[in-house]
Amino acid sequence: MRLAINHETVYRYDNPVKHSTQYLRLTPHNTHSQRIIDWELDLPVPAVKSRDAYGNILHVLTLDYPHQEIRIRAKGLVETNPANDTDQDTLAPMPFLRHTELTRPDSALRIFAERFRRLPPTLESLHDLAAAIHKRLPYKGGETDVHMTAAQAFNTGHGVCQDHTHVFIACARQLGVPARYVSGYIYSPGQEMQQAASHAWAEAWINGDWHSFDISNLTPANEHHLKLAIGMDYLDACPVRGVRRGGGGEEMEAAAWVWLDDQQ
Repeated sequence: MRLAINHETVYRYDNPVKHSTQYLRLTPHNTHSQRIIDWELDLPVPAVKSRDAYGNILHVLTLDYPHQEIRIRAKGLVETNPANDTDQDTLAPMPFLRHTELTRPDSALRIFAERFRRLPPTLESLHDLAAAIHKRLPYKGGETDVHMTAAQAFNTGHGVCQDHTHVFIACARQLGVPARYVSGYIYSPGQEMQQAASHAWAEAWINGDWHSFDISNLTPANEHHLKLAIGMDYLDACPVRGVRRGGGGEEMEAAAWVWLDDQQ
């Protein structure tokens, strides 16, 4: 399947920003489940390209002149593989057992997770965990934000893809299963021209591979999924994250379009 993507992010500020630095994880790389045919970033000035600690492609965009708006656009064409459930890389899984501020479980989450403890852990028990989270936290947008922790989202009783992913990661790590956050996009047939935020799902290390769990859609990652970045949680893998000096209030707009490319 060939997927075309157009992802636009705009920051606007009440007053001129003196200096800003944006960390962009907006460029996918080739894996056994996806092949990058074409990809480009449209930025106000050239960015410095490198790899972060998780192997993600990182661009650092620095604006050292006064500005009240930043426009960032990522677009490209990617061929995805139907057999997209597992991933393989050289990262050691054990560091992904460490809890972060966003994924640290409280007593309610620990009790919930223990219902799915198996010795040894099984893929089936993790799929059962994903289904239970999907049922316990119905998808509901507009009431959580990127700073909400897994415990807070769990206690609200609903959430979006990043909340589902954080809750799953918190539970998996509680059960001794390394788990990590994945940011990316998803193609939804019939909704190609609807604006959507970038998507998120989890990967858990079981039976010697990273297996994917899209809790919001209750499915493993497949040819409809395009992976951007991985990390311990949202903050490590989010597409755009930055710091600035000045500017006062901030307004951010982000939208992503994903559609099937039929010009093969």
